[in-house]
Amino acid sequence: RGMASLRLLRTHVLLLAGFERRTMSEDVERLLIQFKDEAGEALGSPFDVPISITPEKLQLVCNALLQKDEPMPLAFYVNDVEMVSALASHLAGQAVETEKVLDVVYQPQAVFKVRAVTRCTSSLEGHTEAVISVSFSPTGKYLASGSGDTTVRFWDLSTETPHFTAKGHKHWVLSISWSPDGKKLASGCKNSQIFLWDPVTGQQIGKPLNGHTKWITWLCWEPLHLNSECRYLASSSKDCTVRIWDTVLGKCEKILTGHTQSVTCVKWGGDGLLFTASQDRTIKVWRAQDGVQCRTLQGHAHWVNTLALSTDYVLRTGAFDPAEATVNPQDVRGSLEDVKDKAFKRYNQVRGQGPERLVSGSDDFTLFLWCPAEDKKPLGRLTGHQALINEVLFSPDTRLIASASFDKSIKIWDGKTGKYLSSLRGHVSAVYQISWSADSRLLVSGSSDSTLKVWDVKTNKLAIDLPGHADEVFAVDWSPDGQRVASGGKDKCLRIWRR
Repeated sequence: RGMASLRLLRTHVLLLAGFERRTMSEDVERLLIQFKDEAGEALGSPFDVPISITPEKLQLVCNALLQKDEPMPLAFYVNDVEMVSALASHLAGQAVETEKVLDVVYQPQAVFKVRAVTRCTSSLEGHTEAVISVSFSPTGKYLASGSGDTTVRFWDLSTETPHFTAKGHKHWVLSISWSPDGKKLASGCKNSQIFLWDPVTGQQIGKPLNGHTKWITWLCWEPLHLNSECRYLASSSKDCTVRIWDTVLGKCEKILTGHTQSVTCVKWGGDGLLFTASQDRTIKVWRAQDGVQCRTLQGHAHWVNTLALSTDYVLRTGAFDPAEATVNPQDVRGSLEDVKDKAFKRYNQVRGQGPERLVSGSDDFTLFLWCPAEDKKPLGRLTGHQALINEVLFSPDTRLIASASFDKSIKIWDGKTGKYLSSLRGHVSAVYQISWSADSRLLVSGSSDSTLKVWDVKTNKLAIDLPGHADEVFAVDWSPDGQRVASGGKDKCLRIWRR
């Protein structure tokens, strides 16, 4: 039976390659190939293909071997380089031994496609000072912005008009963060206070969370699959501490001390660890349940500004799957238990075999890639930027890392190894913030040159240039349902971009 199925497959390949029987004199060069998945597991046994085979034909063969009900979009990698044309041209210039079996690694791609945004559909006035942060809720149903005018504003996305102005802060709103169930927004200000808001009414929930003695630098919620009530919130501050708050009781549960300078960023991982970055040049790993410090990651020679987890996107979106997005975004329905299960399934799927990876960006112009649950030594040092790094993000599928820098460029790195892949150039001034589309194919960036740019990460080319802002663009976010990009900056206007 095995031989029969192999023969069947071979006929399949010959048919797919549109292969007519040629005379002996024009014998086509052939190669033995072996499909493997990302973990290195072989799929089927090796078989020979004409060297002229294209990625499209390989799709058909690989899907036939996978025997899935629905064929999946796949990308193929040979010698760590993506195959974008026929195998022959891909291998040109490489010494290939025709007797050896050539490994072809297949990678499933997102089954849905996010289209690039192309035009500004609304320019929303309301803030009276610079817009410092913009953020879509996990399903893309709500949009919030924080500003130097001390307010948080909620915007109605169906009509693209202002919805609520949330007043309470006495100083600039520096950081905002949606709970992964989309039911609460936390905001932190330069006055060291944290407020919680209800997006449905625009009203404050409970009392302000007071305790930090200097301004709030970052806010991060406990992942949905660990707690379906979204009860706990972590905050980092210039006062060198991190606090964990019980938002139901409105009190501080734990204070994590250990950093000797301002804590710039805090991330709550999906496996119960907290990661903090500081201007003391270190990154610390803590156990969230009891606040015990597990390890300190050292290597940076200057302030650590930004952290990203490989699971950030799935933790942000919780139980919402971008592949199931509707034109009019809805909240995720179901009991707390259902929502938690769904979030847990999505998390495990994205996390894969190994533990979460962490990448840090610093004023020393470098990034480090870590596997903090297992080792205090970095997996790699990512060099190439010629100025400090503002933001770093893993793509939603965790395969790529994008970093934005004051050197006007965005660099793309391999999410597993940290290997440098490409530079996206086009901005004529510092790049402040970036945001991935949910399918990991596009990236949007906001810059001090007053433009947004949408990049195609497959071709490493500029897809669309989006001028429109009158001044520097500080904040940008791509909604998880793929429908919109929001941006804000020095011109006090919030702009919504659609396709």
